[in-house]
Amino acid sequence: MSEVKVNKISPRTGTTFTIGDAGDTVTTAGDISANSITASNSITLNGEAITALQNPTFTSISPDTITNDQTSITITGAGFVSIPVVEAVSTTGVITPADSVTFNNSTSLTCNFTLTTDGTYYIRIENNDGLAVRSSTAALTVSDAPTWTTAAGTLGTIAGDFSGTVATVVATSDSAITYSETTNVLTNASLANCTLNSSTGVISTTDFAGSNTTAATYTFTLRATDAEGQTADRQFSLTSSFGATGGGQFN
Repeated sequence: MSEVKVNKISPRTGTTFTIGDAGDTVTTAGDISANSITASNSITLNGEAITALQNPTFTSISPDTITNDQTSITITGAGFVSIPVVEAVSTTGVITPADSVTFNNSTSLTCNFTLTTDGTYYIRIENNDGLAVRSSTAALTVSDAPTWTTAAGTLGTIAGDFSGTVATVVATSDSAITYSETTNVLTNASLANCTLNSSTGVISTTDFAGSNTTAATYTFTLRATDAEGQTADRQFSLTSSFGATGGGQFN
């Protein structure tokens, strides 16, 4: 007996339908419902084994935001067959095939994509049997990561106890930037005793170096994060000085 594969079985009692080549006709003896199909998606009609094929499914992608450089992403879903065709479909309709596809197993694929145009993309996966799935939403975002304009290193020497704007750091991206400190030095009241404006990158203080009375260099790392969650870190330093009159900033 041969195995006949069909995408969907929906006839009712007494209905005749054709599968495969002309003449492969099966007359059902009763309704064929989902409950008739076993866990392996196969049923038997009049001695013929029939396998109901299923489309693959898409669950998630990681990472879901990448730059224009070639990037490896992992696709999670179900029903993948080695080796499927994987494409990124722009919301404008442009289709870009993956540079490479690695079949990990039926629920996981690793793909390399180089997408030169920023935007959002659907992910489409087509098995070698022709059955396919496209993500229901534009699951992949291609965006420029933040880049720092302010050079790494010293931001200057500041008189101890100075009050006012100490420095301003700047980073750019294709969306709004948020600034934060990843260390605990700049905004530590026992160390540099400064505040960092998360929107503007302005570093200010009401009492630089706080209660410290000897010169010191404070080294810290700032992070620029864009609206897509991409980050860029850079290390800076500020040095305190004591003994100068009038206070202020010395660069």
